Amino acid sequence: MSYSVGQVAGFAGVTVRTLHHYDDIGLLVPSERSHAGHRRYNDADLDRLQQILFYRELGFPLDEVAALLDDPDADPREHLRRRHELLTARIEKLQKMAAAVEHAMEARTMGIDLTPEERFEVFGDKDPAQYAEETEQRWGNTEAYAESRRRAATYTKEDWKRIQAEVDDWQERYAALVAAGERPTGEAAMDLAEEHRQHISRWYFEVPYEMHRCFAEMYVSDERFKAYYDAMRPGLAEHLREAILANAGRRTAGS
Repeated sequence: MSYSVGQVAGFAGVTVRTLHHYDDIGLLVPSERSHAGHRRYNDADLDRLQQILFYRELGFPLDEVAALLDDPDADPREHLRRRHELLTARIEKLQKMAAAVEHAMEARTMGIDLTPEERFEVFGDKDPAQYAEETEQRWGNTEAYAESRRRAATYTKEDWKRIQAEVDDWQERYAALVAAGERPTGEAAMDLAEEHRQHISRWYFEVPYEMHRCFAEMYVSDERFKAYYDAMRPGLAEHLREAILANAGRRTAGS
C-alpha cells in the first residue's frame, strides 16, 4: 500500500511543499516512485513523518530531527521512550503556562492588571489573587470591596512595587518588635498597628477602627491568616491582634 504526496499531505496536515522539502534535504525520502516519477509513500514513511512532526512540534530544528531519527544506536523502543519523556516535559510546561494564565485572569478580577512575570517580580511567591473567588463571595457586595477594586484597577507595576515594599518594611519592623519582647499594648506595637490600618486605608479602602478590630479577630481565627502572620514570627498573629485592639481602644476612647 502506498500513498501519493497529496494524500500524505492531507493525512498529516502539512503542505505538499513541506514534503518536497523534506525529500530534498533527505529527511523523508519516499520509498517508492511511480512509473511517471511521482513520489509514493508507504507505511514506514508515514511512521517516520509522524516522528518528524512530533519533534518539530517540540521545537527541534530539522538537522537535529534528522540526527535523532538516523541515530544507528537507537531502536524503536528508545525513540518511544525519548518521545514520552519530551511529551511529559511539554505537558508539564503547558500546565504551568495554563496556571500562569489562570492566575493572571484571577488577578484581573482583583484589579491587579499585571502579567504573570510582573506579578512574580512584585510579589514573589505570594499570590495576591489566591483567594480572589472567596474574597468576592465574602465581601463582594460591600462598598469596601468595590472601592478596593476601583483603586487597584488604576495601579501600575510601580505602584504595586511600592505597596509591596511598604508591606515588607512593616513586616520586618513588627517581627523585630515581637522578637524584642515588646508588649502588644505598648506604644511601639500600637503605633505599628495604626500604621497597618492606615496602609489598608491608603491603598485599598477606608478602614474604621471597628472594622480593624474585626480584621484582628480574623487574623487569629482564620488559620490561613494566622499562618501568614506567624510565618513572620511565631506568635505574631496573636500579638498583632492584641495590638490592633489596644490601638483601636486608645483611638476611640471617649468617642
